[in-house]
Amino acid sequence: MRILDRYVTREFLRLFLLFAVASPLMFVIFDITDNLDRHLARGIPPARVALSYVYQLPLFVLYAFPVAALIATIFTINNMARYSELTAAKAGGISFYRLIAPLPLLGVLLAGGALVLSEVVPVANRMRSEILGQRGRARTARTDFVYRTTDGLVFAIRRLEVESGEIRGISMEREGDEVRVPTVHATAEMGTFEPGRGWVLHDGYVRWLLGPDVERTFKFRSMRPRGLQETPEQLLAQPKDTEEMRYRELAQFIDIIERSGGRPLELRVELAQKIAIPVATLIIVLFAAPLATTAQRGGPAYGIGIALGVTLVYLMLFRIAGAAGATGNLPPVLAAWLPNIVFAVGAGILLYRART
Repeated sequence: MRILDRYVTREFLRLFLLFAVASPLMFVIFDITDNLDRHLARGIPPARVALSYVYQLPLFVLYAFPVAALIATIFTINNMARYSELTAAKAGGISFYRLIAPLPLLGVLLAGGALVLSEVVPVANRMRSEILGQRGRARTARTDFVYRTTDGLVFAIRRLEVESGEIRGISMEREGDEVRVPTVHATAEMGTFEPGRGWVLHDGYVRWLLGPDVERTFKFRSMRPRGLQETPEQLLAQPKDTEEMRYRELAQFIDIIERSGGRPLELRVELAQKIAIPVATLIIVLFAAPLATTAQRGGPAYGIGIALGVTLVYLMLFRIAGAAGATGNLPPVLAAWLPNIVFAVGAGILLYRART
C-alpha cells in the first residue's frame, strides 16, 4: 500500500470510528433521558436497565454506519482540500480518482461489516425485550384462515389451537388437470401435529376427481398430507417485531403470511431494507467523496452542513419510498432500494464531473 493510500485510509477510519462510537452513546443518553423513569417505575432493577442498553448498542451502531461513513468521507476529503493536499497530489500526477481509491474499498468492507451486524441486532433486540419485559402475550389460537403449502395444497381451517397442537374443521384442495394429475378434495374433523413428522388428519373423506363424471371417494381414519410441515406456531402467523427477526426468519415469516392469504407489503419492504441499509454505507461513500471537494470554501462548518443535508435527503427518501412500498404504490424491493439508486446515480454524476 502506498503512503498516500495509508494516509487516506488512516484519516477515514479515525473519523469513522470516532463517530461510530460517539453516536451510539448519544442515542443511549437520549433514550435514558426519555425512558429511564418509566423503566424504574415498572420496578426493573437499575442493573437490568443498564444491561438492556448494552444489548441496544448493536442497533445504534448499525444506524450510525452510513452517517459515520458520510462524515468520515466528507471531512477526510475536505481536510485534504483545505490544506492543499489535493492540489499537491494533482501536481504530482495523481488523479482525484486514484487519490480516493481506498475509500470505495473501505466502503465495501464497512458494508460487509454492517450486513454481519444486521444479523446480530435481532438477537440483541430479543434479549433487550426479555430484560425489559416488553414481549406482548402471544396468541394461542387462530380461526377461519386459509393456508397454501409449497406443494400447492390449499387448506381452509376453522380453528387452530397452538397449545394442544390441533386444527379443526379442515378442508383441503389440490387443483389438477384431471388427466395426469387428478383434482383432490378432502375434509377432516380434526388434525394433530407430531413434531418432526408433520400433521395427521383424522376422521374425514377424500375425493379424487379423475375426469368428467369420474369420481372416487374414500373415508379415512387418519391421513398424513405431504407438504404441511409447518408447526402450530408458524401457522399462527403471530405478528412480531421485525427488528427481532433475522433476514431468514423474516423471509420465512413473510412466506407463511402469503400462503395464509395475507399481503405483507410492509414486511417485504423491511426485508429488502435489511440488505439495502448496510449497502447504503458504500453508496454514501461514493456520493460524498466528490461532493466533499466543494466544501473547502466554507471549512468544517460547510462540511457539517453538507453532511446534515445529505442525511436529511436520504432519510426523507427512505421514509417516502418505504411508505409507498408498504401501500402498494411501489414494488417493495424498489421501494427499499430507491434511496440507494438515487444516491448511486448522483454519485456517478458527481464522480464524472469531478475535477481530476
